[in-house]
Amino acid sequence: MSKLFVISGSSGVGKGTVIKEFLAKHPEFKLSISCTTRGKREGEVDGINYFFLTKEEFESSVHNGEFLEWAEFSGNFYGTKKSFIEKCLQNGEKLILEIDTKGALNVKKIMPDAQLIFILPPSFEELEARLRGRHTETEEAIQKRLASIKLEIENSKHFDYKVVNDKVENAVEQLEKILI
Repeated sequence: MSKLFVISGSSGVGKGTVIKEFLAKHPEFKLSISCTTRGKREGEVDGINYFFLTKEEFESSVHNGEFLEWAEFSGNFYGTKKSFIEKCLQNGEKLILEIDTKGALNVKKIMPDAQLIFILPPSFEELEARLRGRHTETEEAIQKRLASIKLEIENSKHFDYKVVNDKVENAVEQLEKILI
């Protein structure tokens, strides 16, 4: 049975790690492939990691209403094409879409049967410690990100399920109960 599961969560919550561990245990599920205008990194393959588009191609797709959701981050565009999702679901695939909270809520408007899952940190303080522990951002950037995280957590009330990532194994078990 085909099904679309949309997984979202704040930066630093470990959603990518949880999804990777889940997929390793459950190869019958497939991770959706997004489109992007950013440059291809070493080892990335078009159609496997992302669908790499030019800015013009991406803007044309936006104009033609081809995206379920899209956003701009750091001067690059990212989005999910409706046609890709529909094709996967028609093929009976169990699809996981990992996107931001705003995008997840947009997907739910267009595809009300999609199941939204929000990955939460054990606490806001723990998430802040994780972000600071990366040592990759200025204090100003961290404060901006924390304000954004508070809004995302507030918006999680619109999600169908919430999974707390206190330990990856526990979060994967919670995902299994929802997805299987």
